[in-house]
This record gives sequence, structure tokens and C-alpha cells, in this order.
Amino acid sequence: MLREFAAGFALLGRGFGFWRRRPDAMALGLIPAAVAFVVLAAGLTALGLALPGLVDWATPFANGWQEGWRALLRISLGVVALGAAAVLAAVSFTALTLVIGDPFYERIWRHVEAELGSPPTGDGTGFWRTVADAAALLGLGVLAAAATAVAGFVPLLGTALAAVLGVVLTGRLLARELLGRAFDARAVDPARRRELLAASRWRVLGFGVATQLCFLVPLGAVATMPAAVAGATMLARDVLERGERQRARQ
Repeated sequence: MLREFAAGFALLGRGFGFWRRRPDAMALGLIPAAVAFVVLAAGLTALGLALPGLVDWATPFANGWQEGWRALLRISLGVVALGAAAVLAAVSFTALTLVIGDPFYERIWRHVEAELGSPPTGDGTGFWRTVADAAALLGLGVLAAAATAVAGFVPLLGTALAAVLGVVLTGRLLARELLGRAFDARAVDPARRRELLAASRWRVLGFGVATQLCFLVPLGAVATMPAAVAGATMLARDVLERGERQRARQ
């Protein structure tokens, strides 16, 4: 399990290594990521500024409490709300970036496929399919944010539990979304995708968690997105090869 998880981290590292081989294609991938980052950073900043007032408005029942208890409640609610918003923002960033930058990221994954040999002949996801996938990803992101918010209310362990859960849930969603292009180009049907992802679940999760942790670094999301696309293409091929070997043994 740990070896597989670490292998997922290593695949993101290989994605960063693609900067040395195709810096032109990778640099173009920074543009849509930067646009999405600015939009979502503005939204999170606005939420952060408005959050104290929103929390006060949502907790009128605490107005008569002692100041210490009232402050503890409202600070805790603010932290939970901000954490849930960060989870949703991470998922929204990926969805928005892939929609804006579909032509840029198609260029990256096709270069990776060509370099590794035997590239697929399919056309990939396509713009409207990318939009539909982004909408589905946002829906799942809302559920992940809600789960993170609920975890934040667990006594004593809530903050740590919410942080870990947020990284794991968003990492899993990010990895599955980023794998979609390579699978689509090979016309892998949904049932087969589920089998492949289940067989390599820890490797896929490791890649997603590594990506999400990089997203948490200031401006890390912008720098990481091209590498994540490249790494996800490598991961998809790895998952497919492992699946074929497993089928051959059966």
C-alpha cells in the first residue's frame, strides 16, 4: 500500500520532469492555470473578508453567551467554513482550468504520449465533454466540501481530521479527473475505468494527494497544473498496463 502510494507521488515528480523536455508546451499550460487562480483567489479573499459578518449573522443564538464561548464558537465555525471553501476551490480550480486550457493541456498530454510511444489514435475528451466533466466535478466537490465541514465539528480532532479528509477527498477527485483525457483517447468505457482505478487505487490516490499538497503552496496550483497533466498521462498508461497484465494472468 505505502509503496503504491509513494509511486503515485513519484509520477507527479516525473510530470515536473517533463519541463526539461518540452518547456514550450508546459509554459503554455501556465496561462489557463493563472487565469483560474486569479478568479478563485479573488473569490476566496472576498469570502475571507465577509466571513466574520456571515458567521455573526448565522449565530444570533450565541449573542447572549459569555464572550469567550461566543468567540470560540464563531472562530471554529469560521475555520470550518474557510476549510470547506478551500476544498471546493481546489476542485473548482481544476475544473475551471481544464475548461479554459483544454487546447493547451491536450498539447501537453499528446507530447507525453508521443514520447512514451504507441500514442492513442482517439481525439481525447473534447471541449463540451470537458465542460460536462467539469460540472460533474464541481458537484462532487460540493459533497467533498460538505464532508470536510462536518468532520471539522468532531470534538478535539476536528481541525486535523478535516484537513486530512479534505486533502484525501480532493486528491482523489483531482486524480480521476486528470486521468480522463488519456482514458477517453483510448475509448475506455466507464465500467473498465472503475476496474482499472480500483486495481491501482493507492497509486492513483498518491498521485492525487501529491497534486493537492502542491496546490496548497502559494502559487503552487499554477506551477503544478501542467506537471499534473503530464504526470496523469503517465499514470493512465501505467494503470492500463497493469490492468492488461492482470487480465493476462487470469
